[in-house]
Amino acid sequence: MYENKPGLGYQNFEEVRTEHIFYIDKTDFIREWWEYADKVTLITRPRRFGKTLNMSMTECFFSNKYAGRSDLFEGLSIWEMFLRTMVFMRRKALIQKTTFFRTTVLFRMT
Repeated sequence: MYENKPGLGYQNFEEVRTEHIFYIDKTDFIREWWEYADKVTLITRPRRFGKTLNMSMTECFFSNKYAGRSDLFEGLSIWEMFLRTMVFMRRKALIQKTTFFRTTVLFRMT
C-alpha cells in the first residue's frame, strides 16, 4: 500500500491517483449526479474548492479515453457501488430470459 503525499493545486484526477496524492473521496458526486438526471447542473463553490478536480474525476469515469483505467477508482466510493452493481447485474443476467425473434436467449455477462 502506498502512503499518500499531501499536495496542493492538483487539477488532474489521473495525476492525483497515479502519483498517490492525498485525496478526499468525492466520487459519490458521480452517483448523485447520475441519479438526479438533471438537464443542467450548476456547481457553485468558492475558489480553490475542487471544482476542476471534480470535473476531471467525472471525465475519467465517463470518457472512453480512460476505458481501461479502473485502477483510478479502486478503493473509492464509486468503485464499491460499481462492484455491487456488477454483482447484481451478473446474478440477474444469469436468470433473465428474453424472447427475441421467437428465440429464447439467455443473457450472460462475463
